[in-house]
Amino acid sequence: GRGTGVDDAGLLRKRTTIDTALKMHRNLLDDPLAVAVALGGRELAAIFGAVLAARARSIPVLLDGFVATSAVLPLARLAPHGLAHCRAGHVSAELGHRELLRELQFAPLLDLEMRLGEASGAGIAILLLRAALACHAGMATFAEAGVSGAD
Repeated sequence: GRGTGVDDAGLLRKRTTIDTALKMHRNLLDDPLAVAVALGGRELAAIFGAVLAARARSIPVLLDGFVATSAVLPLARLAPHGLAHCRAGHVSAELGHRELLRELQFAPLLDLEMRLGEASGAGIAILLLRAALACHAGMATFAEAGVSGAD
């Protein structure tokens, strides 16, 4: 997609590159790990590895944007619960991100049509999560607040 502002010529180059790569590696498309190796770059491999390591250590992960979500798709296909420790911080305006989240059965925390990059969606989602945790931790029970029963 356009990312943070690719013009029409740049978008055409991206699409042509992807189409060429898919044709070149079409015999690998049934193997998620082979697809990741053949079509992903080092940055996608790093995201994949970090998310996999976080899974092994039970560390939660907040995915930010289309690229990060794409990087972990092979993990979801290799292991049905491989992304159980992940949540989607937001759905970006990037073409295909909403469909990818749907396929992964992720409900994004935010839908602000962002495509700013730099993990800006996750930054905002973290603030939302912190506010929810503070509300939960600071909320009095009915008994503590002196709220009476159903009458």
